[in-house]
Amino acid sequence: MGGMFFDRLRERISTIDSVVCVGLDPDMRRIPDHLSEHDLPRWAFNRRIIDATHEHAAAYKPNAAFYEDADGWRALRETIAYAEGKGVPILLDAKRADIGNTARRYAALLDHADAITVNPYLGRDSVEPFLSREEKGVFVLCRTSNPGGSDIQNLELDSGEAVYERVADLADGWNEHGNVGLVVGATAPEELQDVREQVPDIPFLVPGVGAQGGDAEAAVEFGLADGVGLINSSRGIIFAGEGEQFARAAGEAAKRLKRQLNRYRT
Repeated sequence: MGGMFFDRLRERISTIDSVVCVGLDPDMRRIPDHLSEHDLPRWAFNRRIIDATHEHAAAYKPNAAFYEDADGWRALRETIAYAEGKGVPILLDAKRADIGNTARRYAALLDHADAITVNPYLGRDSVEPFLSREEKGVFVLCRTSNPGGSDIQNLELDSGEAVYERVADLADGWNEHGNVGLVVGATAPEELQDVREQVPDIPFLVPGVGAQGGDAEAAVEFGLADGVGLINSSRGIIFAGEGEQFARAAGEAAKRLKRQLNRYRT
């Protein structure tokens, strides 16, 4: 897909009237038995999920952790090609960052995806190879949805601001190409509101809605910037059902989430 990521995402959101991001995390322990004998069971699983959910998906978010073996990378390549054939952008949840040649190698992942998540804690030079890909989206981890997210992200600095607030400020300064987003979880709605007030123009990727029980209304109210942003559900959609009807259940779950979120969109 060509063009600037957030422009394409805005068009996709408008076309399907949805801000749902479907996390493609095919845990091998939970893939239905009838797919387990497939040459690439993760790809077979994802293809059926995409067939069932693409009408409701503003983006797909495969987490790299579920693909980091030889067959997994093959499954991921097939998944990305299939999703893009359906017109759905791919956001690779890789949380990468490093320095020098290592960072540049990590950034090469963007040859195969439309956007990526990055870890800001090594500073500007560690994410620069991603930021310089002007046509790609770069979502910077800010306030994550996991229970331990506050251990570091909520620490108060000498300036009086929290670490996550400093990250938001840095990301705002890194947004020279208009390709930066922030990852801010729906399980911390007060911080979600704080970050939105701090950076009113940056789209968010909001995880934590669904299996983690995040605040869907806050996710929409504070996660979108001028209507653009992504509200992610992974397990709550892809593992909504079991057995041979798993894909149908996933499609219904994606549709329900779309309707739920759209109640709060203006």
